[in-house]
Amino acid sequence: MRDGEHVWSQSYEREPTSFIAFQQELSAAIAEQIRLRLPADRATGIGRRQTRNPGAYDAYLRGRHFQNLRTPENTARAISLFERAIALDSEYALAWSALSLTLAAGTINSDARPLDVAARAREAAAQAVRANPNLAESQLAGGYVNWLMAWDWKRAEAQFREATRLDPSNANAFRNLGHALSQLGRHAEAEITMRRARQLDPVDAMHLALSSQVAFQARNYTEALTLAREAVLLDSRLWVGYMELAQTYEQLGEHDLALEALADAVRLSGGNSKTIGLRGYILGKTGRIAEAEEVLKLLEAAARDRYVPPAAFALVHAGLGNADAMFAWLGRAVDARDVHLVFLPVDAKWDRYRADPRFAALLARCGFAR
Repeated sequence: MRDGEHVWSQSYEREPTSFIAFQQELSAAIAEQIRLRLPADRATGIGRRQTRNPGAYDAYLRGRHFQNLRTPENTARAISLFERAIALDSEYALAWSALSLTLAAGTINSDARPLDVAARAREAAAQAVRANPNLAESQLAGGYVNWLMAWDWKRAEAQFREATRLDPSNANAFRNLGHALSQLGRHAEAEITMRRARQLDPVDAMHLALSSQVAFQARNYTEALTLAREAVLLDSRLWVGYMELAQTYEQLGEHDLALEALADAVRLSGGNSKTIGLRGYILGKTGRIAEAEEVLKLLEAAARDRYVPPAAFALVHAGLGNADAMFAWLGRAVDARDVHLVFLPVDAKWDRYRADPRFAALLARCGFAR
C-alpha cells in the first residue's frame, strides 16, 4: 500500500508435491484475505485460468518462451508445445489462445502462408473462448485473428477492448488494441493505448518496438526512432526493433544507417521477407537500381522453395517507382490474403502512390477504406 499499511501475510508449509496446486491455493488465499470484489463472471474466469495438469503447464510455459523469440524455427517449436499442452488438457484456454496467436503471428514472424494457417488460428481462438470466455487472453486471440487475418477491424477492436476490460493489467491486450487503432488512423488514441502497454510491462521490448511502429505511422519519426532504439537496447535479439530502426532512418534520410540496421534485422529474423523487401525498397528509392533488382531475384529464388508474401515484391517495386508492377503484386497479395496489407492505410512507404485511383480501389477491395 502507498501508506505502508500491512495488508496481508500468512505462512505456508507444504510438501513440494505440486507447484500448481500450491500456486492455486496461494492465489485463492490472497483473494480471500484482501476481499477482492469481482463480478461472478470475472471470478469464474480467474479461477479457471490455469490448468491442473503439470505436464500441460510445463508445455505451455516452454511454448511461451519460444513464441517470444519470433523466428520460424522457434515459432514451430512454440506451436508444437502449445498443441502438446492442449492434448494434455483440452480445456486449457490459455494454451488455446497462445496457439491461435502464434499461428496468426507466424504469418508476420515466419512468413507462414495465411491461407494455410487462418482456419487453424480461427478455430484455436474459438476453442479458447469456448473453454473460458471470461479470460482476457481468449478475447485477445479472437481479436488478433480478426484484425490480422479476417480484416474485420470493427470486431477486432471490440474484442481487444473486452480483453482490456476483463484484465486491465494485460499489457498485450493494450498493445494490440493500440496497434489496431493506429491502422484505423486513430493515432492519438493509439499512442495513449501503447503508452499504457509500456507502463504495464516496461521490460517487454516488443511493446517498445510496436510503439515505434505506431509512432512511425503517425509520422512522428523522432518518437519512432527513440522507441526503436530503446527496444534494441532492451533486447538486442529482437529483429523487429532493428526493422523499426531501419524504416525510421529511411524516412529521416539516413539511408546508410537504415541499411546497417536492416543487416541485423535480416540476420536475426532468419531472412524474413519484411526485412528483405524493405532493403530492396531503400536501395531502389536511393537509385541503387541494380542492387534492388538483385533483391527481387533473391525473393524470386526463395519463392521457388517456400511462400514469400507478395507484399515484399510490391514494396521493392514501390521503391523502384514501378507502379504497374507494384499494383500487380499488391493484387496478388489480396488474393493470397497477405497479412502485410494491413499496413497499407497508414504506412508512409506507400504515400507516393495514394493519389493513384488504383490505390483507393485496393484499399476498398481489402475493406480498409474509411
